[in-house]
Amino acid sequence: MTSEETREGVSLTNLDQPLFDGAGATKRDLVDYLDVVGDRIIAELAGRPLSVVRVLRGQPPFMQKNLPKYTPSWVRSVSVWAEASKREIRYALCDDRRTLLWFGNQRAIEYHPTLSRADSVTHPTALILDIDPPEGDDLAAGFGLAVAAAKLVRQALADAGLAGAVKTSGAKGLHVVVPLASGQDVWDVAAATRALAVRAQRLDPSVATTAFIREDRAGKVFLDSTRAGGATVVAAYSPRVRPGVPVSYPVGWDVLDDIAPGDFTIHTVPELIGAGDPWAEQLPAPQTLRADLVAEGHTIPVARVQAMHEGKRRARARRGEST
Repeated sequence: MTSEETREGVSLTNLDQPLFDGAGATKRDLVDYLDVVGDRIIAELAGRPLSVVRVLRGQPPFMQKNLPKYTPSWVRSVSVWAEASKREIRYALCDDRRTLLWFGNQRAIEYHPTLSRADSVTHPTALILDIDPPEGDDLAAGFGLAVAAAKLVRQALADAGLAGAVKTSGAKGLHVVVPLASGQDVWDVAAATRALAVRAQRLDPSVATTAFIREDRAGKVFLDSTRAGGATVVAAYSPRVRPGVPVSYPVGWDVLDDIAPGDFTIHTVPELIGAGDPWAEQLPAPQTLRADLVAEGHTIPVARVQAMHEGKRRARARRGEST
């Protein structure tokens, strides 16, 4: 077996090299995995500005947003103004197998699309709550807490007349995803996300918190409501740069108590997925956010902004104590 080959007109090189330290996988394993799940992951990426996490040999992982100058001309792209950096960023649009294979050959391991399509950037197609368990060495216990928090989110959604699907993040937590009907404003979606996080926290504040500042979480699960606006979320079926190369994988609500993030890797998922598309099968139909949920959310401060102001206040207090 040669370490080089061609698929879909894409030259694949150095296929027998390890992906990264602790991966337990080669570049070939990554490319083969992407080829197997191609249609499913492309359905998540197509038409959306894409950021990827790459790992080059001997270098730490890095997120790539702007396409490099050597990108083939057949890779579709879109330019989006980035307010934070005051410049336009040329994002890839991964719409086909050839582009996905090219990214695999570039050692792009993680795939993070925007929540909006390139032709409608102010109208997200999904609302997402990112469920992040507390830090700790006991990953099983942490994931168990994340499962408990996900169930709180599910109840908060039901109380608001909504339904969502759940997937592992591919790291240590979970994502709850609510498909949205077209035309809903990005700021209203962001507000509704904040309201749902607060409602879920109220259901059991001993388990979940919306505290953005890590030191304020007191060992609780963080319900991250900031995955809105121009944010990205790792796509279903995307690998992650973690030991064993786990995958963000869809799981049914009825089996959450019986799984662990390490069950789903680039080695195990091809057999698990078979000929189906579990994510497409589990996603509910697109939904419209209720006016009362949106209105409540607009009264809740944006977590990042609130944390920034609180951080400055605490810094001033510390300086005052030391003088």
